[in-house]
Amino acid sequence: MKNTHRYSNLLNEEKRTTVMFLWLIYVIYFTYEIIYYVIVPLVPWLEPDIQKDALSYIKYFVIFGLLPIAYYYLKKENPSPIKYILFLAVTFSDILIDALIYYGSEQSYASGNIIELVIIIFSPIFVSKRFFYLVLLGTAFKYLVLGLILLDAVVTLPLFLILMFSVVSCIVLFRFLGYVRAIQCSYEKQMEGIVKGVITTIELKDPYTRGHSERVAEYAVTLAKATGEFDDEELKTFYYSCLLHDVGKVHIPDSILSKPGKLTEEEFDIIKTHPTVGAQAIAEVEGIAENINVIKHHHERWDGKGYPDGLKGNQIDYLARVVSIADAFDAMTSSRSYRAALPIEKAYENILNGSGTQFDPDLITIFQKIYPKWVDYHNSYHELSNKS
Repeated sequence: MKNTHRYSNLLNEEKRTTVMFLWLIYVIYFTYEIIYYVIVPLVPWLEPDIQKDALSYIKYFVIFGLLPIAYYYLKKENPSPIKYILFLAVTFSDILIDALIYYGSEQSYASGNIIELVIIIFSPIFVSKRFFYLVLLGTAFKYLVLGLILLDAVVTLPLFLILMFSVVSCIVLFRFLGYVRAIQCSYEKQMEGIVKGVITTIELKDPYTRGHSERVAEYAVTLAKATGEFDDEELKTFYYSCLLHDVGKVHIPDSILSKPGKLTEEEFDIIKTHPTVGAQAIAEVEGIAENINVIKHHHERWDGKGYPDGLKGNQIDYLARVVSIADAFDAMTSSRSYRAALPIEKAYENILNGSGTQFDPDLITIFQKIYPKWVDYHNSYHELSNKS
């Protein structure tokens, strides 16, 4: 259950970063190779003694062989593995080539691996601790293995250089992560303030629903978390969507919302427009639009007799099914203009009776397990409300 809009933005950013990373590696690597092995030997006063071992050309096949793999993953809209494949391919080919060249040779070990330095220096651009740690530990592993194979202490010298560059990259990475966390925290506070402001507007129209959105959000997040299907970030955006599940009621006349008696058929038809109106209202709101179906389909029923689209069973968005249980439970345990609140035990019984008709039976099984948490929250919420 991924947040489609946010996932799309992250995917595009990952693709751009990966393409930039590949350009850096290929341009710097082949520029270095041309300068060091083609141009420098042509300068007579330098008199360089530069010879490239035939086995070193294997690296060219590895580097060029990675291009179709990178292209494949980019076309599949899955750029994340590319950086890992690139690093692992380069590292293990280096181990193999260097071991074959220097093992049993009298010449001392020398490494001019510019790709290695590029990967280490620019690894923070992915803002990924996992990739950075892989690069650091993988590079250290390479030189430790070569040191054991070649029994040459000079192998440790590049390792110290790598560690020095890694410290700089580590500082940059954690600064990036700090900025990301600060921006995210600021965004979340602004989002929460806006959402709660909208909720207050809705509650001014219908005082009987005061606190309803907040309670439904708490119930729904508890149930969604118990499914084990969602990470913390997804639950956070889901929480905001739950708070706004009834935002479409701003379109409903006050006379209908607060009517003490039974609604006429025409009035109920107007009530049934609020999920669609609410979905239209948040369709372009980043951070909430990802869960637009929570707002549009929280009144759909498992048996297909709900509204606005008459969806049935698994046609209904999973999180909308979660909210429908939370919404019904809170509606039954809250006082309305036309009736008093039901006892919490009666509401629980009604929810169970709706399994397979109004509600997803699998979710009802999970609901039974976390129901005590709902009772605790319900009691504590109303105790605080009574005191204030």
